[in-house]
This record gives sequence, structure tokens and C-alpha cells, in this order.
Amino acid sequence: MNLKALPVQDRPRERLSQIGPDALSTIELLAILLGSGTKNRSVLELSTDLISHFGSLKNLSEASVQELSSLKGIGPAKAILLKAAFSLIARLPTQADEKALLDQPRKIYDLINGELTKEKVEVLMVLLLDTKRRLIHKEVAARGILNEILIHPREIFHLAIRHRAHSVAIAHNHPSGDPAPSKRDLEMTKILQSAGQIVGISLYDHLIIGGGHYTSFAEKGLL
Repeated sequence: MNLKALPVQDRPRERLSQIGPDALSTIELLAILLGSGTKNRSVLELSTDLISHFGSLKNLSEASVQELSSLKGIGPAKAILLKAAFSLIARLPTQADEKALLDQPRKIYDLINGELTKEKVEVLMVLLLDTKRRLIHKEVAARGILNEILIHPREIFHLAIRHRAHSVAIAHNHPSGDPAPSKRDLEMTKILQSAGQIVGISLYDHLIIGGGHYTSFAEKGLL
């Protein structure tokens, strides 16, 4: 059963258009994303099933595509759509992030630790700073293939130039829980540091996060 089969006054899309998203329930908003239900379950019932199965919207947002698509009525297409929507939301800066002063490695760690420690693969995050080391912009630059993105520093510094950053900090996680830098981490950091000197945008720090701890290349004198 799709949304068009519902009475007009009960259709979430029409309700959102008329009274705004804040007036809709979580179930209704999920129903809009899903678009349709199954032969035996309406899209609203399917949305209810999702929340019930995962226990909360937060748990649902952290579910993998495989976990989502394993549920009856949620095929790969719907699972990918949901994952994409939640991933976009996760990339929005919070009010606390904007212009955050990141003049110490610990402040960088406190800002991004929650985002990186939940990841099951290596994730590279780029943080762009102004002249006073306040955050201009942050985003995930690579996921799962850290070495390849670091071999191409142009990807990182193109981002920095576009946002007119004064300096760059990068951070990545070690899913193993050990934040000690590998030989490859050391090599790639030197490549980025050299590239930054060429374009006039310094590499301020590189943090490795794991097991509730971090290693700062700046603190260790490795930059």
C-alpha cells in the first residue's frame, strides 16, 4: 500500500506541505521516505515496524544497509535511501560546531570523538580552520580506504582552498582501538605536510583516535 492509497487527510506528504514537518510524527516522516509499504502492510505500519524493531530513531539511523534490508518490506532500495538520508543529517554541523575554537588537540578530539569511534572502518575527517584556529568546516573525506585518499593530498587541499581555510587538521580512527600511528600514517602525514607548504595552507595536526584515546602528531612533535 502506498501513500496515495491513504485518505488525503492522512497522507504524510500532503500534511507536511500544509502544516510543515514539525507537526508530523517520526512515523509519518519515515513513511514519506519509504514511499510505499507492502501488499499486507501499509507504509505507516512499515514505518512503525522499523522504529519498533530498532527501538529508537537513533538506533535506526546507525543501522547498516544490510541490517535495514534484512527486515521484511525493506528491500535494498529503501535501505539505501534511509541510509543516505541519515548520513546527510549526520554531516550537518551542529550549532556547537560552528566557529568552535580548536587551538588544542584535545578540543579536536572532544569535537569528533563521538563521530569516529562508532565507525567500524577507518574514516578520514578533514577540519578546516581560520587564522584563529576556529572551525570553518568539517567533513568526512574518505571511508574505508585511508591510504588512497592520503596519496592524493589535492583532494584535501582543494577543499581547504574552496573554503578559504588558513590551516587544516585531519583525524582518522583506528577501529582496532590502538591510536598509535603506523608507518603508513607517518609517511602520509609527511606527504600532506609537504603539500600544505606548497599551497600555503599548513597542516595543523593529525589525530588518530582509538579505544577512547588519541595520538596527536603535533603533541608528539611529528609535524
